[in-house]
Amino acid sequence: MLLFDGDCGFCTTAVRWIERNVSPHCESVAWQRADLRGIGVTRQRAQREALWVTPAGTVYGGADAVSKLLLSAGGGWSLLGALLMVKPVRRVAHGVYRLVADNRSRLPGTTDACSRSKARTRHT
Repeated sequence: MLLFDGDCGFCTTAVRWIERNVSPHCESVAWQRADLRGIGVTRQRAQREALWVTPAGTVYGGADAVSKLLLSAGGGWSLLGALLMVKPVRRVAHGVYRLVADNRSRLPGTTDACSRSKARTRHT
């Protein structure tokens, strides 16, 4: 399962693009509609980063979630996912993910919810 911020226009647009173009083998669910407690994820973490939840219940966040998503898609996408797990690339991927996530309120397609989510995350 891919958990994302369903109140964020940028996040929702990105997930819809991924569904159409990458076709990962997962269900995409807005964290606002998910049983976070049952998954074992805090609201604060769900607000901070996209999450990949395996059938066994292992949770990956941020760039690791993107890597797992790409691996699940197969083909060339899985090669990119594997590359994102290589140590030097992984470090860069985490930095890029954090940069985008922390500034999503400034990106095209954002909503007021993106700014509110960012403010809540900073104060938690």
